[in-house]
Amino acid sequence: MSISEKKQAWQATVEKSMAKAPERRSSFKNSSDMELERCYAPQFDYPGYEENLGFPGQFPFTRGVQPTMYRGRFWTMRQYAGFGNAAESNERYKYLLSAGQTGLSIAFDLPTQMGYDSDASMSRGEVGKVGVAIDSLADMEVLFDGIPLDKVSTSMTINSTASILLAMYIAVAEKQGVTPDKISGTIQNDILKEYMARGTYIYPPKESMRIITDIFAYCKDNVPKWNTISISGYHIREAGSSAVQEVAFTLADGIAYVEAAVKAGLDVDEFAPRLAFFFNAHNNLLEEVAKFRAARRMWARIMRERFKAKDPRSQMLRFHTQTAGCTLTAQQPDNNIMRVTLQALAAVLGGTQSLHTNSRDEALALPTEESVRIALRTQQVIAYESGVADSIDPLAGSFLVESLTDQIEQQAMAYIEKIDSLGGAVEAISRGFQQKEIQDSAYSYQRSIEKDETIIVGVNKFTVEEGAPQGLLKVTDEVEVKQKQALAAMKAKRDGAQVEKTLKALEEAAKGSGNLMPYILDAVKSYATLGEIANVMRGVFGVHRETVVL
Repeated sequence: MSISEKKQAWQATVEKSMAKAPERRSSFKNSSDMELERCYAPQFDYPGYEENLGFPGQFPFTRGVQPTMYRGRFWTMRQYAGFGNAAESNERYKYLLSAGQTGLSIAFDLPTQMGYDSDASMSRGEVGKVGVAIDSLADMEVLFDGIPLDKVSTSMTINSTASILLAMYIAVAEKQGVTPDKISGTIQNDILKEYMARGTYIYPPKESMRIITDIFAYCKDNVPKWNTISISGYHIREAGSSAVQEVAFTLADGIAYVEAAVKAGLDVDEFAPRLAFFFNAHNNLLEEVAKFRAARRMWARIMRERFKAKDPRSQMLRFHTQTAGCTLTAQQPDNNIMRVTLQALAAVLGGTQSLHTNSRDEALALPTEESVRIALRTQQVIAYESGVADSIDPLAGSFLVESLTDQIEQQAMAYIEKIDSLGGAVEAISRGFQQKEIQDSAYSYQRSIEKDETIIVGVNKFTVEEGAPQGLLKVTDEVEVKQKQALAAMKAKRDGAQVEKTLKALEEAAKGSGNLMPYILDAVKSYATLGEIANVMRGVFGVHRETVVL
């Protein structure tokens, strides 16, 4: 069968599926009144087309995971936000939703990420600074007040304490009258990249992997619409990796999670459809587009060939993208608007499922409402005005893009084979392999800037004299004072005996081998604090000590 005939057959299957999921418009035309095809394909024999590219929604998913992609609906516009206390963040979420955002993305402060309450000595000076402070279910109730959790999809960037925050989210939904099977969203829950690139870990790898697989198993039976992990290359890239390393180390982590879940007794097709990924969109537009396409193809092959996944949904790499925070400059911050536009365009051309666009002032402070609105409008202009969403995988067939896609796949697979030879991602991390590779890449990139081999506009070329920045958003120390007061008041009102009972039950469960999620949920519902729950598991599991790499 020729490619033209295969395309006709694919079109027929897509049109059948459109009865349930129609495209946004009945006709897609450009400014010259030319009708745009759903998907373009070669008009001549293209060796390897079917096994390397195929059609959108079909293995190996190089061209996209959905058959109609953005002709059906746009990606989820999910702006990452959260600061201060729950009430302030609730106001920001409502503002973003009113401005056209289509999903929530929650940023938590460092104490929440590290399993400390706001009144802990380790939390001093950090409460509410880089995200919202959440100490207990009481804070989560305020955070989502007036936001219907059966109608909004929520992503939570949380790792070591992901099980606790997920339990809080489930409990808040139930208080709204929404059962767990009706809520949808994602927890990052990707601890391996914390050990290699970010640092907000608590427990040793073995115990952390147990919690992750417990979440997989619990959500499979109780929260079926929830994405149980967002395997993250974003922070690997932010730490200084190359595009190839971002793909390789992220997919190697994905392999480790799948292996751990299978070892725990889960069937791959029971949990793999709920796996999600999270990538960075950097400045080199064409390299980034190729990176996303290569990652999709690699994961499809890994799941089908290595893990024998039969369900096509298990083979799909669905991903969220955030534009690259590490590329933002404090100098001439308005230049960041153009950088973010290019990065967002790369994510869309690469087929992302959801997108966060950074704000122009984030190299200086948390973004203001005006800056957040510009960042969101950037996505909306791309969606509604640029035309790039009207045809699927529009850069397919470019000699450059296809060559880059192949090269990234080949080089990333070489890294994965190296990691396999070291005993897998967990063992390689314990040896410091990925950490050293990232450090070397970051050093090389910084040296190229300092030697003027890489130009950063406004930093090492085209500089101007600038005054001190004005109108920045600052979180004051008053937030910490009020958060401690609210925490003390909550503790005074709760049933202390019930809290102790649920924490003791969690401790006994942690010493055993059963699923921890029901015990964490019970503790959350008793208004045990995040720090109290994390401390119980610290006592049983211990804490991780970083591998030093020189």
